[in-house]
Amino acid sequence: MRLLIIALAMFLPACSYIPMAPSVYKIDIQQGNVVTQDMLSRLKPGMTKSQVRFVLGTPLVSDAFHPNRWDYVYRYQKAGKLMEQSHVTAVFENDLLLRIEGDVAPADSAMPAAEAVSVETQPFLKRE
Repeated sequence: MRLLIIALAMFLPACSYIPMAPSVYKIDIQQGNVVTQDMLSRLKPGMTKSQVRFVLGTPLVSDAFHPNRWDYVYRYQKAGKLMEQSHVTAVFENDLLLRIEGDVAPADSAMPAAEAVSVETQPFLKRE
């Protein structure tokens, strides 16, 4: 009997694949600033930094080397897999909002949704 237990104890670690083994639980992780298209539509060129902070919230990254740039980063991981990610940058000139960069759909509502793509360095589109 002891010999059987010793043999099982020696061979059990060799079994690395167990098909119905339970997996490790991974929690959902939400990090950063959630910036919606509705929030972005409230921004207008010439807004002060405090007005932008009121609309978008405190930026996740406020770089000391680029004081005229605020970065709003958002990541959502569900069970360890990246589900959603966005990055929006507010660029200021003389403490007034100059433009928005990143995952931003153009402000022109006449544009079809299929053409609303990410904008890298495009200034605000003026609504009339």
